Amino acid sequence: MALAEIGLVLLVLGVAAFVAVKVKLSVVPFYLVIGLSLGKGGLVPLDLSDTFLDTGAQLGAILLLLMLGLEHSGPNLAAAFMERKSIGAIDFFLNAVPGALIGLLLGWGILGAVVLGGITYVSSSGIAAQMMKETGWQRSEVSRRVTTVLVVEDLTLAPYLPLLTTLVTGAGAIAGFISVTVAILVTAVALVISFRGENALGKLINTQAQGGLLLTVFGAALLAAGSAELVGFSSAVAAFLVGLALTGEVAHAVRLRLAPLRDLFAAIFFLFFGLSVSPAEMIDVLPLAVVLTALGIAGKMYVGWNIARDMSDGNAWKRAGAFLIPRGEFSIVIAGLAASTSFGGQLQALTITYVLLTSLAASIALRSFRSSFEKARAKKKPKL
Repeated sequence: MALAEIGLVLLVLGVAAFVAVKVKLSVVPFYLVIGLSLGKGGLVPLDLSDTFLDTGAQLGAILLLLMLGLEHSGPNLAAAFMERKSIGAIDFFLNAVPGALIGLLLGWGILGAVVLGGITYVSSSGIAAQMMKETGWQRSEVSRRVTTVLVVEDLTLAPYLPLLTTLVTGAGAIAGFISVTVAILVTAVALVISFRGENALGKLINTQAQGGLLLTVFGAALLAAGSAELVGFSSAVAAFLVGLALTGEVAHAVRLRLAPLRDLFAAIFFLFFGLSVSPAEMIDVLPLAVVLTALGIAGKMYVGWNIARDMSDGNAWKRAGAFLIPRGEFSIVIAGLAASTSFGGQLQALTITYVLLTSLAASIALRSFRSSFEKARAKKKPKL
């Protein structure tokens, strides 16, 4: 029976992915809604295997961060940081600080401020990349500028996630300092390898051996993630750094091999988060989620204006802001890390509502910012 239920759920997730592509929306909200409908308090609660879902969700988070690392390289990260470091500060102030202040106002203390600030700060690289691909802007100047902002945000996770893990577990200031210091040092080592290791890695790893390539890189990411947890380091960041260390032809080959696995386990990751929240809990936090969404939209649109206001296309900055609006995998990872806190249940309900609202807002905004030429092209596009 368990196998049949798991198979049915995966089938439903697959259909949802087809529907998302058809209506030109991110698939993440669909996965979350399915999880909500099948979890506690849902429309059709299923007795799914907790072990399978928990393991699948962990693999999904690891693969999401591993693939993100594979998308970047040391030189690109360094160039992006130098080019947009001032925008990174503006982005942090406009999006992290409001979330942190609201966390304090809710009575969640310093820990709540750190958690909610992170959730409202980091845009979803996965959703943004998918939206750029679906709208045909993935190779544009707007896309490049948006990606530099996303890179700075992702790099901020390296010291942030270990710090958050330390705070959640109640470790002391010394332990927190050591954890963050180790995170920065490990990140620096990965960047150095990314800068200088392309030729060496290319000789060590045979990209023609597809099975060996897949097993080696995926195994290394799992080993790094598991080892990181043993020493109090973030498993997600460890997987990100493994991907970051791989560059050039090796990174390209691994991305092609791991993309289907990433899509499968990422779906389970979002499903698992939806299963952990009752729809009734979302109603209680809806007003607060709407306030956070409004602040999040305003903050990211201002960042978009800053990075693309000099472009000749008057809609460029609007598109840039819209690509940055959605929050997704990182917000959910952060909420998951804080699930054991006194406010964990309310935080998870708030996060899933926030992710749904920002994802939908971004999709609607992109549709409204289309030029007359794009709308005409969409109408003339032949149906398959």
